[in-house]
Amino acid sequence: MIIARKKPVEEIITEIDPYDRILILGCNECVTVCEAGGKKEVEILASALTLHYQARGKAKTFGKATLERQCDREYLEEIRGRIHNYDAVLSLACGVGVQFAAETYTATPLLPGVDTVCLGANEERGLWTERCQACGSCVLARTGGICPVSRCAKRVMNGPCGGSANGKCELGPDTDCAWQLIIDRLKALGRLEDYEQVAPIKDWSTDRAGGPRTITREDIQL
Repeated sequence: MIIARKKPVEEIITEIDPYDRILILGCNECVTVCEAGGKKEVEILASALTLHYQARGKAKTFGKATLERQCDREYLEEIRGRIHNYDAVLSLACGVGVQFAAETYTATPLLPGVDTVCLGANEERGLWTERCQACGSCVLARTGGICPVSRCAKRVMNGPCGGSANGKCELGPDTDCAWQLIIDRLKALGRLEDYEQVAPIKDWSTDRAGGPRTITREDIQL
């Protein structure tokens, strides 16, 4: 899922300060799971901002709404009848949702309330770790289900770089060497011979470096 974290409230206050009527817009998908931008966070942020401005004698109106998804026009339409009541929208969705909402409502300023960080896994409550960089050309079948693109700091594709020690990356003791994990996994699977195979040159044209990507599925298009 997409992992995001709340922006510092001071940064949010700077963003919304020019506006008097702000709609705080949450999303029920990934940002709800990582507790950055769901219905609960909308309520908490609205209360905090209301108290902040009341303490300074400033009158601001905060509306609240949470959509099923902000990356889907079907759900964004749910606020069409009320968005004209606000000077700006503070979106707690990921960067995809903020942009899609901005494209849908071009006359209303869309402000981000969270920072989008990565595609990650939910290790435990309050702990999320990166697992995928959406490179567009998955190599997990060859690497025992462990991704050298997202989990190796240097994106090395044919074994450890030589900077790791005791199974840890040279970045620090809290970071596992991705290739040590891959070797251990292949050994556990009885496929260590796969490690001896030189990987073909990776096609990075499918990665973000190739520019914005579009996926078309004609078989499901209406």
